Amino acid sequence: MLKHYTLLLFCLLTAYSFAQPSQNVRGRVMDSETFSPITGAKVIVNTRDTTKVYGAVTDDNGSFFIPDVPIGKHQLSVTIFGYDDKTLTIDVNSGKETVLEIPITESYVSQSEEVIVTARKSGEVINELALISARQFSVEETDRYPGSRSDPARMASNFAGVQGADDSRNDIIVRGNSPLGVVWRVEGIDIPNPSHFAISGSTGGPVSILNNKILGNSDFFMSAFPAEYGNSTAAVFDLKLRNGNNQNHEFTGQFGFLGTELLAEGPMSKSGNSSYLVMGRYSTLSLFKSMGIQIGTDAVPTYGDGAFKFNWRLKNGANLSLFGIGGKSKIEILISEQTEYTTELYGEGDRDQYFGTAMAVSGLNYKQSISEKTYLSTTLAYSYEEQKSKHNYLLRHLDTLDKGTENETYRIVVDSIFQMMGYKYQHHKVSHHLAITHKFNTRHLIKAGLNTDLYYVVQRDSALPLVTDSIFEKRWDYEGAYILIQPFVQWKWRATEKMDVTAGLHAQYFSLSNSFSGIEPRLGWRWRIKNNQSVFAGAGMHSQTQPLYTYTYHRYDTNGDKIYHNKHMDFSKSIHTGIGYDIAIGKSWNIKTEAYYQHLYSLPVSIQPSYYSLINMGAGFQRFFPDSLKNTGTGTNYGLELTLQKFFDKSFFVLVTASLYDSKYKGSDGIIRNTSYNGNYVFNVLSGKEFKLGVKQSISLGLKATYAGGQRYGYVDVAETEKYHELIFLSDGFNTRRFRNYFRLDVKINWKYNAKKTTHEIGLDLVNVLNTKNLLSLAYAPNLSDPTVEPIAEKRQLGFLPLFYYKIDFRFSKK
Repeated sequence: MLKHYTLLLFCLLTAYSFAQPSQNVRGRVMDSETFSPITGAKVIVNTRDTTKVYGAVTDDNGSFFIPDVPIGKHQLSVTIFGYDDKTLTIDVNSGKETVLEIPITESYVSQSEEVIVTARKSGEVINELALISARQFSVEETDRYPGSRSDPARMASNFAGVQGADDSRNDIIVRGNSPLGVVWRVEGIDIPNPSHFAISGSTGGPVSILNNKILGNSDFFMSAFPAEYGNSTAAVFDLKLRNGNNQNHEFTGQFGFLGTELLAEGPMSKSGNSSYLVMGRYSTLSLFKSMGIQIGTDAVPTYGDGAFKFNWRLKNGANLSLFGIGGKSKIEILISEQTEYTTELYGEGDRDQYFGTAMAVSGLNYKQSISEKTYLSTTLAYSYEEQKSKHNYLLRHLDTLDKGTENETYRIVVDSIFQMMGYKYQHHKVSHHLAITHKFNTRHLIKAGLNTDLYYVVQRDSALPLVTDSIFEKRWDYEGAYILIQPFVQWKWRATEKMDVTAGLHAQYFSLSNSFSGIEPRLGWRWRIKNNQSVFAGAGMHSQTQPLYTYTYHRYDTNGDKIYHNKHMDFSKSIHTGIGYDIAIGKSWNIKTEAYYQHLYSLPVSIQPSYYSLINMGAGFQRFFPDSLKNTGTGTNYGLELTLQKFFDKSFFVLVTASLYDSKYKGSDGIIRNTSYNGNYVFNVLSGKEFKLGVKQSISLGLKATYAGGQRYGYVDVAETEKYHELIFLSDGFNTRRFRNYFRLDVKINWKYNAKKTTHEIGLDLVNVLNTKNLLSLAYAPNLSDPTVEPIAEKRQLGFLPLFYYKIDFRFSKK
């Protein structure tokens, strides 16, 4: 009997394995400016099977459904009279339906009402008001980049003009600007730093809370962005959360070194008018420790995160969604447990550190096409972020073992431990976004709205000054509420068939410092000349608040009253200008070059003459303690960028980016210096190839090489460093020295197998495959064996880091 069952099971598995897999392709076609549904659009999937037509026509809701499309990579085209043709590459897998949101642009109509139809090229941004310094963030495209770890920030660091700060963090430096200038946005609202282990005020961290499995295609802006975006002088990452499948239940499971993930999505009603998407992840980095693989710390970080989106399609073209993103993390770096002497300890080498963070955002978004010409979007959200830390100082000495012999070694002995510092920051925020878009005709469109953020913060911090051995000193003891208001209006004019112009106004007011930006103009221009070529230019004024905790750092006067030195800091301000040229070659190749100049002013610098400026802050794990700042600092960034890209439309992709730039600033001492992020050049080469192994299997290989200028630094003030037990640089020669140039080679290998309703994928991401010893920074590290040696140690970037994962996608029909 057992033999019969075994034979039957073998036959079933054999039939299942050799079945021809296919999948449904469906979605919605809409106007790219008003988001109203497009009825009657013809959607065709071009496959190798020329005997059968895979196509559909959109219904009254703009929806289409194409069943049983063969798995693989295909070209999908959308055509309808009065709109530009659109073509995009889709990757059809058996484990998940291919569900698309396709915006198309209304064709230019001349005075004689003749419709001119042109094809839209790959990679164009979603926001139609962005004409310069913008990149589309394609999840399917960027997920193939080696070394990116499915992290949106690390993926974006491959764009021209963008680079990462270091291997262990995902801070992104845009055109020489501090990472402090980057704003993360979801559904129209600015969200807290979406990273685990995020230092207060920063915009990056070691591990992203965001997961690309919940994202749709998004936009990344680097300069002179449209008027709807504010409170940034560097870049805006405008993220889109995708909806769950509203027809079938689908599941994704993934196991890897960076986390164990589960995702579920599907319909919430039989009508298909609602959907859910829920996912969660928990860290599995403890595997590294058990296998003896170094991950850049002497402690194992613990973290977990999740996200959800519930979506309801309402009557009269309205849509309501409830979304949320959040994560929590902690790490304990216990130097006291390290008895073996080494000069390369992670963290500060004289203390135990306990650090934890949390971040959450949840909101309701309502969208409605009020008419074919008018579209409304509004979001109400609540967000929370928390950072807390405790440092315990160690008094230690060295014991010599087997003294006087060939086996002489050293052992660290801890004499006593006492707390030297502790802090906890909690930031609550209620945000509201309102935007109304109205298209007067095919040539004129206007978008206006208001962004409002109401903050409530609690900031506590105290430290024991080791210099004086006095009692604990409170550095932050603040609790209060304030508001940030940002109105905007933007106009788009299609001046001719080939020329677009955008103009906008933005303003912002911040009640804590009573700062008003004034009216900030934004301008963009693009001229599409013959043979798929374009020239473009733009300019804009931008303002940004400082990290919240920098306003409330205080001292006490002789009467015991708090003195807030920086509560009235003004905005940092910037003027962006740029000009560029691009050309589309064939269906998938594109060349783009852009030159830019940015003038920064009203930067916070120290009142006492020195090199200090907030322009150099924002990357790494250290807070900064600004005392008595004024907004008189300036800076300049200028450079030239080149991008050569072949989009992944068939079996391979290529991305080559080059950035040449210079980044300077002036502190309160009037000396012009290099900023800490002035690497002068960055070169990236990425390429990938997919090899088909029959109908169901494929192997993908990817390669990435990065070469960049070394990080800037200065000369250490040894006396002050020893006095305060932290690294302090001299003003003379600050940022005149630099580490050797940075180089890293990454390799990515993926195997994919499509069964009938299941897709299996195994990936191996080999980060820094050559184990290049790049330098990261200098750290305070007293030498216990020889106190006369400078208390400085070199921190190195991550070495060779192999990351693997196994992912499975499968679905159940609602039937």
